Amino acid sequence: MERPFDAKVKSESELLALQLEGLKWTVRHAYYGSPAYRKKLDEAGVKPEDIKSLDDLRRLPFTTTQDLQEGYPFPLLSVPLEKVIRIHASSGTTGKRKVICYTRKDVEDWADMFARCYAYAGCTKEDRVQIAVGYGVWTAGWGFQNGCERFGAMAIPVGPGNIDMQCQFLEDFGSTVLCCTASMGLLMAEEIDRRGLRGKIKLRKIIFGSERSSDAMRRKISELSGVAYEELYDIPGMTELYGPGTGLDCQYHKGIHYWADYYILEVLNPETLEPCEPGEVGEMVVTTLRKEAVPLIRYRTRDLTRLIPEKCPCGSLMPMHDRILGRSDDMFIFRGVNIYPSHIDEILSKIEEVGSEYQIHLFRKEDGKDYMTLKVERAKDVQPSAEIDLKLKKLIEERIKNQILVSCDVEVVDYGTLPRSERKTKRVFDTRY
Repeated sequence: MERPFDAKVKSESELLALQLEGLKWTVRHAYYGSPAYRKKLDEAGVKPEDIKSLDDLRRLPFTTTQDLQEGYPFPLLSVPLEKVIRIHASSGTTGKRKVICYTRKDVEDWADMFARCYAYAGCTKEDRVQIAVGYGVWTAGWGFQNGCERFGAMAIPVGPGNIDMQCQFLEDFGSTVLCCTASMGLLMAEEIDRRGLRGKIKLRKIIFGSERSSDAMRRKISELSGVAYEELYDIPGMTELYGPGTGLDCQYHKGIHYWADYYILEVLNPETLEPCEPGEVGEMVVTTLRKEAVPLIRYRTRDLTRLIPEKCPCGSLMPMHDRILGRSDDMFIFRGVNIYPSHIDEILSKIEEVGSEYQIHLFRKEDGKDYMTLKVERAKDVQPSAEIDLKLKKLIEERIKNQILVSCDVEVVDYGTLPRSERKTKRVFDTRY
């Protein structure tokens, strides 16, 4: 299937050749352009001329968040500052913000990648794209905006929040595509349902960024908004790797196609840093192939996913990884068991009577032991009753005990009780320390 802005390579061998050429360029560019990279490569005993095959990737040192923070304000810069035309920064929840510089080519490449995302989602130039993510130093709004304009559709840059205006624009402007976090998508879907807008608006696709969306959340968004479940898409991306738009799950939803003509993706065991087997969950490690201002060499993203080795029915040469399953630093230890929120998310998503929203509360009592309370919402169409709540409570507690091997106390609450967010929803509340 031919799509606008798709990769120019026509075979896997061409893709591998392009990756090798890009890897050689990146190592040479970083070595001679960045004192920090030159120091890391010298310490690893690797020179640019040593890169002769893609297997040599494993000889290269890792880059981490610490490298970006220590190099503040312009970390790992590999071009003269006068070539930088823009900066973006991460949200900076811990420590200093990770500031990333962009050359004109970086911005153009990013726009092309993002335009490809719209194409893989089946968008057309007749679409009207309502962008409900943050603008400013964050990459989100600018990424969706530049990609939309490059693709050729109409961009409606609303930004996050302001639900009244969002709904008004859906009606007045006939928006057909909504771009937002999954949490914002749930908020909008609930408002569309509450205001009786289904059938009155033209919304037909929703593209989620910045946050993992569970199957339960996606089902609820589809049900309340009237947008077909098959027309809900996940778009990955991080500030360090251009921003959102570095991949998308196509209309077959077999996995997220990632743009392997722009970066190499490794999935490694976060403890041993050895490659995971296809289908095994590990940490995403990325190496850019064309990025000028701040190239990345084996950057540890901390995002968890798995490679999907099967071919997609869409016919794309672009390989696939699973949706982001969580972050290696999101893991919490409860009574000696390593737990990711996605573990609990997956269990809840398979219980029809449970809604999409939940909270994990961890606390320590005077006896010195750790305890977990899991607050879950009843599904919207489930009538509250003591009998149903007790049945749900026992079912969830039993499944968590059997699958995660820990005990927890489940509290079932009314639909809509837990807070909604316009950005990312906080799931874990740990007061043990």
